[in-house]
Amino acid sequence: MIIQPKTRGFICTTAHPEGCAKQVQRQIDYVRSQPKLEGPRNVLVIGASTGYGLASRIVSAFGAGANTVGVYFDKEAEGSRTATAGWYNSAAFEQVAAEAGLKSYSIVGDAFSDEIKAKTIDLIKTELGQIDLLVYSVASPRRTHPKTGETFSSVIKPLGETYSNKTVNFHSGEVTVATIEPATEDELRQTIAVMGGEDWQMWIDELKKAGVLADQATTVAYSYLGPEITHAVYLDGTIGAAKMDLEKAAKNINEQLSAAGGRAFVSVNKALVTQSSSAIPVVPLYISALYKVMKEKGLHEGCIEQMYRLFSERLYSGKEVPVDSRGLIRIDDWEMKEDIQSEVAQLWQDLTTENVYELSDLEGYRREFFQLFGFETEGIDYEKDTDPAVAVINLR
Repeated sequence: MIIQPKTRGFICTTAHPEGCAKQVQRQIDYVRSQPKLEGPRNVLVIGASTGYGLASRIVSAFGAGANTVGVYFDKEAEGSRTATAGWYNSAAFEQVAAEAGLKSYSIVGDAFSDEIKAKTIDLIKTELGQIDLLVYSVASPRRTHPKTGETFSSVIKPLGETYSNKTVNFHSGEVTVATIEPATEDELRQTIAVMGGEDWQMWIDELKKAGVLADQATTVAYSYLGPEITHAVYLDGTIGAAKMDLEKAAKNINEQLSAAGGRAFVSVNKALVTQSSSAIPVVPLYISALYKVMKEKGLHEGCIEQMYRLFSERLYSGKEVPVDSRGLIRIDDWEMKEDIQSEVAQLWQDLTTENVYELSDLEGYRREFFQLFGFETEGIDYEKDTDPAVAVINLR
């Protein structure tokens, strides 16, 4: 079939297998071009098929030569429906890892469930023995609690009062004002249940109980803080409250692991084009302005560059990991440089529909959005008949 992008709001409902494979190969090539890492040996990535989770798996495998297990919730192709981008990304990763002689395994299912935790632990016991790094990179709008059966849905809303600010339709370039009503107490509770630290803690507890978490193991979860422009809808909103819960979990897990020389961190990463960030009002316009400034200064990074720097300069540098006053790793340090934020703030004041392509990198944002799904990728013939059915080898 001829596979073309089909969008519904901030979601692309199709994905291109060859384009996704090319994007994965680009990340692998980048890591292979960098100095080898003295890093982890056996790695479990929860949320391994896109974004920072996928990049973490690539850095672990092709930077440190680690064996990896990736857990993700993606769908294979069915009839005229393509697979999800994460499925194609994982298929490409598994293929290159196998060619490189690395052990790698995929488990597809609900990472929040007891069933997938048990299945993952059995695989680790059989194939790896123990893991020495757990990356927790889950981005999901919903979670069914494995003990109570309650299903929670997250919302992206401010707390306390209505919030209005600029936003952009990145398809049309129209800059408008988004107004978001504050979350209710129950919406806040549910968002924390989905995006907070409870499931991360559950994974650690189950891995430890099963004896598959090595002494001196490291675990890291990902977060974002951002500038004042996005605080009302992010840091000071429902997502921010969930991330505070994640930080609380990190402290508890760190205490739990430290007796055996282990450690737990939350890494605050840079704002990037992801399926998740595209859904947050205000954020796509901010990222477009940020990209323009950081590219002009030669400081722009994508997921793979960020994760390589996190592993090489922070987690596995051989030195004590530098953290801020809250105990957070700040790999968003370049984004939050004073001169960069000052320039972005100035652009923000001036941005309109008429000048958005001139004053921001909205075109770059739009292109990266489609590249998430394997489209607009150089060297791919999108008019060619393509088989959407792609197998993931080592699928368990």
